Amino acid sequence: MGKLLIVGSVAFDDIETPFGKSDKILGGAGTFIGLAASQFKVESAVVSVVGEDFPQEYLDIFTAHNIDISGIEVVKGGKTFYWKGKYHNDLNSRDTLVTELNTMADFNPIVPDNFKDADVVMLGNLHPNIQLGVIAQMKERPKLIIADTMNFWMDNTWDELMEVIAKIDVITINDEEARQMTNEYSLVKAAAKIQEMGPKYVVIKKGEHGALLFHKEHVFFAPALPLEEVFDPTGAGDTFAGGFAGYLAESKNISFESLKNAIIHGSNLASFCVERFGTERMLELEKQQVERRLMQFKELTQFNIELT
Repeated sequence: MGKLLIVGSVAFDDIETPFGKSDKILGGAGTFIGLAASQFKVESAVVSVVGEDFPQEYLDIFTAHNIDISGIEVVKGGKTFYWKGKYHNDLNSRDTLVTELNTMADFNPIVPDNFKDADVVMLGNLHPNIQLGVIAQMKERPKLIIADTMNFWMDNTWDELMEVIAKIDVITINDEEARQMTNEYSLVKAAAKIQEMGPKYVVIKKGEHGALLFHKEHVFFAPALPLEEVFDPTGAGDTFAGGFAGYLAESKNISFESLKNAIIHGSNLASFCVERFGTERMLELEKQQVERRLMQFKELTQFNIELT
């Protein structure tokens, strides 16, 4: 069984979409990544920080999904990271109404001893210095280091971000961020430039339009499954990353073909995430449902062609 170390926020989310509102539900990148990865046969741990206001029942959700929580620090008297957002009618854009870093402002990740030899490390979207601190704690270089980032870090911590980029194997970013990082409009050119910075593989997420995987001269595209209803997109990107990392940790196969499969598994799980508020859908997800939808992905992309 592969070992997966996940570093990311565990938070309270208030979300408003055209379909309704939620109040202080379980959220955060580390949460979505962990729940998605729990669909695979992996030993996983989440490293994060929460406040004393974080309910035990939420911690129990992690352990119920066989996620090690020894790396989740509970700060006495502290308050948990809180985010409030409102989505527009098309669900492709949103307004952040409130962001309270609280305990995340002084987050100093401590990797549990029994995960310092993890096969795969998934670094959620955090300050590059935090990501570097985690890499430095590993006993030996993991088989695969995956990192997520965003335009905020590009704007404010470029040098530290470039230090992270040089040390990782896979970067997952969206198309806008890839263009900002490289000053290239073409995603093919952007991916080539990013590979020169360090990562062997570049995953560019395009939301409802799927995801692209680049490695040297190879390119793979995975569509997003067309859904009748999208309820809440929050956490879809992190769920994708969790499925991607979880599959690779289970398979222990780090090759372009394996990463192609990982992209499909990540896309598949993300398609469930958006069907309810926050983590609600992921908490009740059954293996049969996952496998059935994987077959839909296969039918969506498989075709026969005869060339004469």
